[in-house]
Amino acid sequence: MSAQLEYTPLPQISEIHDRLRATYTSGVTRPLAYRRRQLLQLARLLQENAVAFENAELEDLGKPRQEVALVELGGTISSALRAAENLEEWMKPEKPTVEEWRNSWDTTIYKVPKGVALIISPWNYPVILSFNPLVGAIAAGCPVVLKPSESTPAISGLITSLVPKYLDPDGYAVVNGAVKETTALLDLRWDHIFFTGGTKIGKIVAAAAAKYVTPLTLELGGKSPVIVDTACDIQLAAKRVLYGKAQNSGQLCVSPDYILVPKAIVKEFNEAVKKTYEEFWPKTPFHPEAQWGKIVNPLHYSRVMTLIGRTKGEIIAGGEVDGVRRIATTVVANVQQADALMEEENFGPVLPILEVEDVDEAISIVASRPTPLVIYAFTDSEETKQKIVEKTNSGCICLNDTISQLGVHEIPFGGHGDSGYGAYHGKATFDIFTHRRGFINVPKEIEPYVAFRYPPYTEEGYKKASAGVHVKIPDA
Repeated sequence: MSAQLEYTPLPQISEIHDRLRATYTSGVTRPLAYRRRQLLQLARLLQENAVAFENAELEDLGKPRQEVALVELGGTISSALRAAENLEEWMKPEKPTVEEWRNSWDTTIYKVPKGVALIISPWNYPVILSFNPLVGAIAAGCPVVLKPSESTPAISGLITSLVPKYLDPDGYAVVNGAVKETTALLDLRWDHIFFTGGTKIGKIVAAAAAKYVTPLTLELGGKSPVIVDTACDIQLAAKRVLYGKAQNSGQLCVSPDYILVPKAIVKEFNEAVKKTYEEFWPKTPFHPEAQWGKIVNPLHYSRVMTLIGRTKGEIIAGGEVDGVRRIATTVVANVQQADALMEEENFGPVLPILEVEDVDEAISIVASRPTPLVIYAFTDSEETKQKIVEKTNSGCICLNDTISQLGVHEIPFGGHGDSGYGAYHGKATFDIFTHRRGFINVPKEIEPYVAFRYPPYTEEGYKKASAGVHVKIPDA
């Protein structure tokens, strides 16, 4: 029997907001010791309840325990511990280098919390995409309302029960619900909103944020392409692409969405995909040993099945279904740019392969489409790498692998253009919820040097004021 999620009564939503606002105003969340304690408590929450989270994701998504442990639990615990360890350094005021004549002004950048934040997380990776932004908000000193997805009731219910047991309930709260409850949240004034999800809802969130001029982080996904160059290890490329597509049954914002392969190697690549498929799932993905996950709900299942039914391409691997929302990874060859599989983000276990003339045509196709969250490319060519960097746009680029960029906390992760805006991971998540507040202290001793700026204006004062206009500009 599926878990039942109890929605938060609408009157309580504004009460929760007011409680967290009062906590922020009191200054409780600002001290280093408070932030560090909450971060360590969040790590304990995940560590001590790891099996419960694995069970909940298995119930909601059929996600293998190995994926939950590696990607969601381990990654988020590491993120919380890393933030706790580095927090003192992150919080330190900065003393920027200034022009010599302003050396005495005590020019400083203070790292201050933005205020009360709202985090709206999706159903596909409910632990890491709920708690990873929360790590940054806690580190920054921001109280948070966390809104997990109603599509994963077991996980959202578990989050709801655990957060007040481990974290300060006056600083961190969970609101559950669907459209009405989310609308009620968005009607309130926040100091930052962090949203991960689809473009359609992302636009609604952006419009709500604009009403109060609220800072916003949007991570929207999109059709992330794979470019396969003739200068690459074709078998390894097929293996790594298929691995990336298999994660969470393709329900991942950075899942490889389509593959562009030069015609000179497309036959070899297709054969490599078939070989890898047989190696990954020798007894079909639905065998108990395969631990194959399921599509989140009947609506999404129907959507993916409709895409497969509409494609004009040829299924060369997978395509089986089992009637309980499980669809085997379906690799489709000979797909054209106008095919149904190229209309929007597939967000499921469907992987089209498009034949192109060469890598230059592949790059041209990617550049002509909406900006993706990530571009994957398999190449040993420095020239090809530079072409991709210079001639395309994306949130990030990952060469010779898929989804590994998620594990590199030293680089920011986020969308660009159509795939969203704002970047996080590691210290960048702290930065999202932090306002860099400039400060100067202008000494009275400089008064003789700035006397020319005051009325009544004179010709001598004008000469001094306009000195910057007449500086020498060097030749290009």
